[in-house]
Amino acid sequence: MTGPTQDTPDGLGAAPSADLDEAAAGFLRDHLAATEIEYDEATPGVFSLSLPGERKLTVPVRLDVGRHALGVHAFVCRNPDENHEGVYRWLLQRNLRMYGVAFAVDHSGDIYLDARLPLETLTSDGLDRLLGSVLTYADESFNTILELGFASSIRKEWEWRTDRGESTRNLEAFRGWLESGQPRPDPDQPDPSAPDRD
Repeated sequence: MTGPTQDTPDGLGAAPSADLDEAAAGFLRDHLAATEIEYDEATPGVFSLSLPGERKLTVPVRLDVGRHALGVHAFVCRNPDENHEGVYRWLLQRNLRMYGVAFAVDHSGDIYLDARLPLETLTSDGLDRLLGSVLTYADESFNTILELGFASSIRKEWEWRTDRGESTRNLEAFRGWLESGQPRPDPDQPDPSAPDRD
């Protein structure tokens, strides 16, 4: 079922002009409808959609069909409050092991997954794998990005809630390092949740 969605990433990449591959745009429309992914196409060839995650509840994605390439832009996280070097190092290390997309930062410092792929690679299986990769990388990376780039804010929120007896349910993912007194995870340590590089 297709229909409009509200969250759309717009920090990276320019929307394609009227110069787009109509066959590729038609294929994308048909594929999204067949897989029941709701989308909005406010401009021909520019598809905005949201993928449901677990750690990151929704992943806003924009797919741009051009004359020769498909642009993929997925918002992951706003500009970190702190430890930019550690966050960026971790993202670049992750890029070495990723399929189809890579982490990028826009002019505001917001973090995206981004790609530009040849239209010849646009198949049903390829699109499923690409969108699956976007969702997996955004979702699996979200808590680590928060831990590395927002540790002080998370700690303040944790202390405020525990001092007042408030629920800490939405901070459970961070309980281990918060209760141990660690300042934040070490970005130089390998990520044990990441698959080995092919």
